[in-house]
Amino acid sequence: MRILVMILFGSLLLSSCGKKRTIYITATNPVTNQPYAGLEYRIVSSVSGAEDGEGTKTVASGNLDANGEAVVELREKRRRRYVVRVFEPPNTCYNKSINMFFGSPSDENGHFNFEFAECASLQRKVKNTSCFDTNDKIEIYIDNTVHSLLSTPWTLNGCADYTTVPSQVPIGHYTLHWIVTKNNISTDYYDSFDLVENETKFHEINY
Repeated sequence: MRILVMILFGSLLLSSCGKKRTIYITATNPVTNQPYAGLEYRIVSSVSGAEDGEGTKTVASGNLDANGEAVVELREKRRRRYVVRVFEPPNTCYNKSINMFFGSPSDENGHFNFEFAECASLQRKVKNTSCFDTNDKIEIYIDNTVHSLLSTPWTLNGCADYTTVPSQVPIGHYTLHWIVTKNNISTDYYDSFDLVENETKFHEINY
């Protein structure tokens, strides 16, 4: 009987400690495919249902190695929520996420891959240089490597002449497709360019 009680007590003790889990953390640049070495990471737990900041505890922390990786072993306790955090590198204009939760779609069997991309500057000018009438229209679609831009087109009507202010955008490959409609005739045009870190690009469309 005493042995049975000890077995039951031991089982309850192991259950309260939670299951052991291995967490793999990586950080890469999706444009260059280079790893981010040295970034700080933390794994923070909180009581399920608690207010933000209430009952939180850092259960693991450190820095990613030269390959932009870290492996952490911990015991996942019941009734607690866990979040993996990686702090952004400087000059960042894109991140897939800086917080990922255990059990979320980003939790790929304990693998958490963080993505960051640096900044460049982009300014755009669009001018109707041969205006037919006020029914002229241009629809401009733009996409980039990390798909951080709106999928809806930038539409200008009539005798347009518009210049944007310079804006910070992620580095990478940019593709453009624009449709010009004049006198009820539509014509498609295409262009592309690459942006590297800290580059300033002025892109002009005359139609």
